[in-house]
Amino acid sequence: MADPKDMYQCQIHNCGYVYDPDKGEPKTNTPPGTAFKNLPDAWECPFCGSSKKTFRPLAGPGSTLAEGKL
Repeated sequence: MADPKDMYQCQIHNCGYVYDPDKGEPKTNTPPGTAFKNLPDAWECPFCGSSKKTFRPLAGPGSTLAEGKL
């Protein structure tokens, strides 16, 4: 199972989608095992279309947990 610091959450208030590298993302043809940092810069949230820049790790520095948003 992926460590929370390797999982990223979309920070758009209406979305909350979490990218889990263990699962990948079928809607964007992203295979399981793909680290968030290895996603293309043009990759977007499969639900709200937000850019990769709107995602934050679930744990660790700069994370949703550290910012009190989880």
